[in-house]
Amino acid sequence: MAVGLSVAKESVADYGGRVTSFVVLSCMMAAMGGVLFGYDIGISGGVTATDSFLRRFFPDVYRRMKGDTKISNYCKFDSQLLTFFTSSLYIAGLVTSFSASFVTKIYGRKLCVLLAGAIFLAGSALGGAAQNIYMLILGRVLLGFGVGFANQVDYHVEGCPKQVATLSFYFPP
Repeated sequence: MAVGLSVAKESVADYGGRVTSFVVLSCMMAAMGGVLFGYDIGISGGVTATDSFLRRFFPDVYRRMKGDTKISNYCKFDSQLLTFFTSSLYIAGLVTSFSASFVTKIYGRKLCVLLAGAIFLAGSALGGAAQNIYMLILGRVLLGFGVGFANQVDYHVEGCPKQVATLSFYFPP
């Protein structure tokens, strides 16, 4: 989400680091942030097309979907609230990734990763217990805050060795 650029102070050949199992595991953990976004795209896309979900949270879309069979599916799912439901996680993740680096610099990485996990857990609980669309959207916004915060910390802080100066728009070295 956040844009960054890494510039080596010395040649990469002079780095002297090895690719160990710890380095591979660290890279896999950092990549999990992208997996979470991808997983959410697949899940939210599938869920928003199910009858039970639409009946409960988007009854007007459900009626339109079942009522006229001659209309294209793109027109049936034409709802600003449904669009906001889908995009709320990504917008929240984008906004959070801009501010997460400043918070990480003040409070440290460990506390920020714990905070991201707690926010994500709260968003999951709220989404699971949602009784109306507003609770569902608030849960997705919290999920976006958690994922965006964790991605910023993982990609821009944990993935950068000390020998490399990170030039990120929002995280000075």
